[in-house]
Amino acid sequence: MKKVHHHPLEAILEHRIAIIDGAMGTTIRTYGMTENDIRGDRFQHSTKDLLNNGDLFSLTQPKMIGDIHRRFLEAGADIIETNTFGATSITQSEFFVDDPREHGGRKDPEFYQKIIVDASLNALAWDINYTSAQQCREWADRVASDTGRQRFVAGAIGPLTVSLSNSPDADDAGFRVVTFDQVKTAYAHQVRALIAGGVDLLLVETIFDSLNAKAALVAIREVFDADGLTASGKELPVMISAAVGRGGETLISAQTTEAFWNAVKHVKPLSVGLNCSLGPDLMYPFLSELSEKANVAISCYPNAGLPNPLSETGFDLGPDDMARFLGDFARGGLINIAGGCCGNTPEHIAAIARALEGMHPRELAHREVAA
Repeated sequence: MKKVHHHPLEAILEHRIAIIDGAMGTTIRTYGMTENDIRGDRFQHSTKDLLNNGDLFSLTQPKMIGDIHRRFLEAGADIIETNTFGATSITQSEFFVDDPREHGGRKDPEFYQKIIVDASLNALAWDINYTSAQQCREWADRVASDTGRQRFVAGAIGPLTVSLSNSPDADDAGFRVVTFDQVKTAYAHQVRALIAGGVDLLLVETIFDSLNAKAALVAIREVFDADGLTASGKELPVMISAAVGRGGETLISAQTTEAFWNAVKHVKPLSVGLNCSLGPDLMYPFLSELSEKANVAISCYPNAGLPNPLSETGFDLGPDDMARFLGDFARGGLINIAGGCCGNTPEHIAAIARALEGMHPRELAHREVAA
């Protein structure tokens, strides 16, 4: 019989709804950063625009990123995410490598193999993940010490800018720009850096393509095994969160919420859930289905409605709106972890935290987690 080990967050989830933070990108925009601000000294000679590469701010504007983490923690977040949504060599290559399509070529596995072995891109990916994890760790521990309430750091692992499920070539349905092993290798590098930086959890999030997520989950498993984390008792819990469209399917691989859960439940994650997507008003039936099928904690951190360029945050829903919708999810017994994705500032998270305070979490099935 294997010894049963429960992560501290599991105990919290049994007694109350845990709060996860909001949108890093949305909140960064409120600081009025410019192209020069994101470049700093390190990237001043880059030939491409970098302002949309928000992960770089962890390297060039650490005080701002730390301030954002502080604000989310003080708003009531139990879990803060690293600023690493696009911190793989594959995604970073979009900003630092010439696109062969601009010269009559195409992106294909040969192109991405060069990306995977590129020393400078790997060093950059490591620096972003490691530094961001340390920044989160510092602020989580500082606020935990000040408040007497433990806070957790989730290593954010995004969906990439390429798909393993779909071909970009309408005339060649079997073509893929990248291979499963290449994606897995990029994710493994990210996972190692996040762990080295001190994260508590690994969060595979905003899943549009379930096969990409599979590569991330295989990478996590292989890193645990290869680095001896299982034997040492330091294997980290994994959280999984998908983005769905109006029909409730993942946006690229088109799996229903039930099919998605069946595809990942063998991982025995700490939680599974939905984030991003269409906003909370359209998410309820899909979240309800997932809550009914899954036997682990359920997370939910939706966009603040649909995009609206005329809104201050770029999205329709304000803090009170998000608090009302997430409160409805809690009253329906659907969630264990709640927060916000795109459009959600610290003010949104504070409103959600106030609305859910004292509300009972979704009942959890007791399960054993082998140490």
